[in-house]
Amino acid sequence: MTEQFADVGRGITLTYERQGQGVPLLLIAGLGQQKHEWHDGLVALLADRGYDVVRFDNRDVGTSTHLEFRPPGPLDMLRKRWHPRQYDLGDMALDTLGLLDTLGWHRAHLVGMSMGGMIGQTVAARYPHRVCSLTSIFSTTGAARVGRPALSTWARMFGKPARTREEHTDAAVLMYRHIGSAGYPLDEARIRAVAGTTWDRDPRPAAGVGRQLAGIMKSGDRTHEIATITAPTLVLHGDRDRMVHPTGGRVTAAAIAGARLHTLPGMGHDLPEALWPTLADLIDTHISTVESRSTDAPNH
Repeated sequence: MTEQFADVGRGITLTYERQGQGVPLLLIAGLGQQKHEWHDGLVALLADRGYDVVRFDNRDVGTSTHLEFRPPGPLDMLRKRWHPRQYDLGDMALDTLGLLDTLGWHRAHLVGMSMGGMIGQTVAARYPHRVCSLTSIFSTTGAARVGRPALSTWARMFGKPARTREEHTDAAVLMYRHIGSAGYPLDEARIRAVAGTTWDRDPRPAAGVGRQLAGIMKSGDRTHEIATITAPTLVLHGDRDRMVHPTGGRVTAAAIAGARLHTLPGMGHDLPEALWPTLADLIDTHISTVESRSTDAPNH
C-alpha cells in the first residue's frame, strides 16, 4: 500500500491508502487516531472479502493537514468558548465527502469507529445519496448523560502531553489497559508498535487531538440529525467500554430507523486481534445484505 494525498478543499489535504478491489469501503478513524489504527490484519480481512478498502488520516492527525490555532482547554470546552476557526463534525464530514470525490466514488459503504462513527453518521445524515450503508462502532449521538467517558477516563484524557516517543508509547499502554477490551488479552507489543508509528508520523499529536475533541463538543447533541439517516445501519459496541459508555451504542441504534445493534461481550474501546474475524464477518454480512437488495450499486 502506498500513501496518497487528496486535496478535499478548504485548505485541507488528507493522507490515505487503499487495499483490495471490489465494493467501495471507507474506514473512518477515531479521536486522535491515524489511519494505521485500522490494523493491517483487519484491513486485509476486509480486502480479501472483496472490498476496495480505503483508510485515511483525518484532519489534525498523522500527515494530513494540521490547523495552527491553539486548542481550547477543559474550561473553555465546558464554557463552549471556541476559537473562530474551530471546526465541528460537519466540517470533518465535508473532508470525507471530498475524499470520496477524489476516489471517484459516487457512493460508498462507511465504517467509522468512535469519532469516526460520528463523522460517518454526519455524512449519512447530510449527504444520504453518497452513502450505501453505515457501520458505527463504539460511537454515540452527543446526547447528554449517555455514551460518556468514565470519570477515570476523562482524567487520563487530559493528562500531561508526552514529550518523547517513549513517553507516548508508555502512555498508550496505560490508556489501553484502562479502556481496552478487558475480555481479551492486552497486546502490549502491538500497542507500542502502533503508538510508535503514530509518534513517528506526527510527533506532537496533543494539539490536534484537542482540536478534534473540541469539534466533537462543539457539535453537541446530534440525535435529531441522526434520526434522519436512511442508509442501512449496523451499530457495534462492546459491553466493557470506558471511553464511550455502551449507552452510546444503544441510543445511536434507537435513533436510526431500522438500525441493528450488535453488542460484543468483553470488547472495550479498541479492536483486539481476536475480534478481527468477527468484526470482518459482521461488516461483510451487513454490506452484502445491502448490496444484494440494491438495484443501484455504487460506482467501483
